[in-house]
Amino acid sequence: MAAKWIETLTGSLEQKKQYKQYKARIEALPEPYRGSAKAFERYFMYYGGVTDGDTLVTMVSDFADLWERASVDGTPVRSIVGDDPVGFAEDFARAYDGKQWIDKERKRLTDAIDQATDQQA
Repeated sequence: MAAKWIETLTGSLEQKKQYKQYKARIEALPEPYRGSAKAFERYFMYYGGVTDGDTLVTMVSDFADLWERASVDGTPVRSIVGDDPVGFAEDFARAYDGKQWIDKERKRLTDAIDQATDQQA
């Protein structure tokens, strides 16, 4: 009962646990994979804006899988991200459709224009 109440306030405890596991996985990577993954992680926080916890946990888990596999195989970072790291990051994030912070503002803008249009009619 208490856990349900806490989750209502803070969000899913299981998702928080999974996110902490993801962070540990990234920290365990050798360089240059760890540094590269952290750079992308920072970019995702600004670009991605995913607000759905399930989607975010899936995305970061897949992201950790990618870097762990590359590390094990010895794949060069450039071979993973190509010549356009920004394009790679944005394509990767777009593959995880979920609610984003901007969705609320998109709806708010659309509703305001609809209301303005109705007032002119």
